Amino acid sequence: MDKAVLLEFISTRMPYGKYKGRRICDIPEHYLVWYHSKGFPGGKLGMLLNTMYEIRLNGLEDLLKPLK
Repeated sequence: MDKAVLLEFISTRMPYGKYKGRRICDIPEHYLVWYHSKGFPGGKLGMLLNTMYEIRLNGLEDLLKPLK
């Protein structure tokens, strides 16, 4: 995975909702699962949330630790 994309998980914050202001990498798994069942929003935010869901699903959170 591209390091620039990984850095976006660390720097991008959720713009709305229950977890507004929280970094994408810190959003709880249950919220990502909920989005997965309801459908991710469009655009870059949806791509980041969907990719974060896949990272969590596959147990790859360690990829983000050195960047935090």
